[in-house]
Amino acid sequence: SKEKFPKILDLVDRLKVIAPKHSATPGQVTLAWILAQGDDFVVIPGTKKIKYLEENLGAAKVKLSQEEVA
Repeated sequence: SKEKFPKILDLVDRLKVIAPKHSATPGQVTLAWILAQGDDFVVIPGTKKIKYLEENLGAAKVKLSQEEVA
């Protein structure tokens, strides 16, 4: 919705700041954040190309700090 759009842009900007600290892409940080939420969360990203699958797999190597997960 229009009301949520600025908030989403803020989140994207934060991902762009965090990602380089981990030598990762914003997408990898997003997936890593979901994985860090606990064992009852499952990430099922869709992809059409091998390069995107490889990028998604790279999220498992991203270790976010407690501050970044919060």
